[in-house]
Amino acid sequence: MTKVALVTGACRGIGLAATELFLEQGWRVVMVDRDTEELHSAAGKLENVLAVEADVSIPGDVDRMVAEALAGFGRIDALVNNAGVALFSRVGQTSFEGWREVMATNLDGVFLCTQAATEALAETRGAIVNIASISGLRASTLRVAYGTSKAAVIHMTKQYAVELGERGIRVNCVAPGPVKTKLAMAVHAPEIISAYYDAIPLNRYGEARELAEAIVFLCSDKASFVTGQTLAVDGGFDAAGVGLPALRRANE
Repeated sequence: MTKVALVTGACRGIGLAATELFLEQGWRVVMVDRDTEELHSAAGKLENVLAVEADVSIPGDVDRMVAEALAGFGRIDALVNNAGVALFSRVGQTSFEGWREVMATNLDGVFLCTQAATEALAETRGAIVNIASISGLRASTLRVAYGTSKAAVIHMTKQYAVELGERGIRVNCVAPGPVKTKLAMAVHAPEIISAYYDAIPLNRYGEARELAEAIVFLCSDKASFVTGQTLAVDGGFDAAGVGLPALRRANE
């Protein structure tokens, strides 16, 4: 029996790292993304994958995604709800259209994918891992839409864990802190990177592979009695609270 993971937002960053780790551990992977060109470029370099073009915010796309996954590989043992978009703007400058775009992918997408995959996951007594963010655990500037969407994902994780547990489905959440991706390195100015280093006890950004390790663990039998949990993979960022950078400077 070869297990099958369905990973959304799979063509780059955390999604691609999780895909690669699942493959290393003998799984097959349904790679889902709405970026057609990048998806097929990434999938073309891998074996034992099925590339499915879909937008997780569109119900018809999500139903087709699950149907193609089952037609191609016959089962779904894990769903990784990783697809997401970010909007960083001040509260007064965040439009309703921008708010809805974030919610449609980050929140509606998790709901739609979970609803669509539940029957298949019940058959395999599988697992769901939702990718939230440290911004869903602690407020920050410019994140009224993004942070709120991720906080809702964290609660949704608990809701599904409670209701789907009786069907043998485990549901957990990973909350990444700052992660060293191409996008982050492109948009984070040196002073922002320095500020993050000051605020993170491990003094660095996380690597996509480190997030993948947490995701694959929670999907595996090694986490067979873990459900309804949110695991912050953040170098201690959330635990540090406020004042840490100032305290460090005072001790220098």
